[in-house]
Amino acid sequence: MNAFKRSGRVSLHGRSYRCADTEAEGREILVAGGSGRRVRGAVLGVLTVVLAALTACAGPYQYDEGTGLHDATAAEVAGGWENVEGTRVVLREDGSALLEKLDGQDFDFDDGWRLSGTGTWQLTDDDGGQVVRLALTTRTRVERRFPIPVAGPSAPEPPSAYSWFFHVDRDQHDGLVLFFRYGDPDIGNMYVMTRETGS
Repeated sequence: MNAFKRSGRVSLHGRSYRCADTEAEGREILVAGGSGRRVRGAVLGVLTVVLAALTACAGPYQYDEGTGLHDATAAEVAGGWENVEGTRVVLREDGSALLEKLDGQDFDFDDGWRLSGTGTWQLTDDDGGQVVRLALTTRTRVERRFPIPVAGPSAPEPPSAYSWFFHVDRDQHDGLVLFFRYGDPDIGNMYVMTRETGS
């Protein structure tokens, strides 16, 4: 017989279980009758559904609000920046920019294209921190990252114009770094640009 019992011992399907808290501190534990496996399975099932709902669309990096940095100047940001595999960006003091082999940000990174060309840049500041807005206005070359990502038959053409939003931060030596997120925002991959050697 399945029943709810309040006591120091709970009997379920002929098995007796001791509830230690009941006797030690005078507390009562309410246990639903039925198979212990079914109860644990039901609890785990409910917890799984709740956790899945809470984490489905709100990964730790999805709503990135910036670095909180507000003291960088445009003169400090200007200059050469680099990343792996020949990526290079030159931000000139007049607001123009030169880009070489720059990958797409967010989910565009998964398409595997790398753009080169010229454009413009601007340092902006909002509540979350400073951002370099880089716009490719004239594309001169498109390359593919190696290994080439698996792209479906409907993979989009690489864009002829494109915009990036680099967060501005400082490293442990108080030097500037620029970065954007790429790929699945729940993973939190960072594409970091550091000062070009000799810049």
